[in-house]
Amino acid sequence: MSDDIDFAKVVSWFKNDHDRAMVALSGGVDSAVVALAAKQALGDNVLAVTANYSTLSREELKSADNVAKEIGINHITVKYNELENENFVKNDRLRCYHCRMELGAYLVSEANKRNIPLIVDGTNLDDLSDYRPGISAMRANGIRSPLVELGMNKNKVRKMAKSHALSTYDKPSNSCLASRIPTGITVTMERIKRIEMSEIIVKSIFALKQVRVRDHLDLARIEVGLNEIQLLFDPVKLNLLNSKLKSLGFRYVTIDLSGYHSNEI
Repeated sequence: MSDDIDFAKVVSWFKNDHDRAMVALSGGVDSAVVALAAKQALGDNVLAVTANYSTLSREELKSADNVAKEIGINHITVKYNELENENFVKNDRLRCYHCRMELGAYLVSEANKRNIPLIVDGTNLDDLSDYRPGISAMRANGIRSPLVELGMNKNKVRKMAKSHALSTYDKPSNSCLASRIPTGITVTMERIKRIEMSEIIVKSIFALKQVRVRDHLDLARIEVGLNEIQLLFDPVKLNLLNSKLKSLGFRYVTIDLSGYHSNEI
């Protein structure tokens, strides 16, 4: 099968000239596949590192921990507060760049402590088609992306994950909670917590997979996948949702009829 051949290529990528590696494990499907390949290639000479930087949801942190246990890979969490980074919290068009520059520095520091020469992430080929300033920041820190170097797109990654029974094979793409705050509005812990709670509420009421609650100060703009948007058409549940989100401080609660989109807001 093609997915087996593709996965073998990723395993071989690690075997070629590498004896130790660190994988930035985010909790998504891409880094899970990279971590599994690294584990199969290098065994216990691989360390997965998850960054708990205050704007990552608890759901994502739990997912990363679960994936590490599934794979059986050595795993640590590095905790820091990117809300102390004034370049990040001002939330301009380079927010993701500042985020990833800081993350990259922490990964490099952890790798240097352990004499690990190679650090990789889960960036795939499709990621290069979006505006992703964070990718250039990771490159500036010397972090490599085997999926990109091998020409692997998201579809191939999901097939590899499913073939190897990874629980994240159909997990929707996600990003840090700060991505829900429009450019120019300061990122604060209060807004981060409100967004996280809002998304938990939406998912719990409607049993949705993919949800974004965009925080426009007084207004909450809810995005869900177009394949799930019909699940919202329940007046009783909508009334409950409206009440709960307004109790968090929103004055208006809206649904974006164009559905979820990954572009910056």
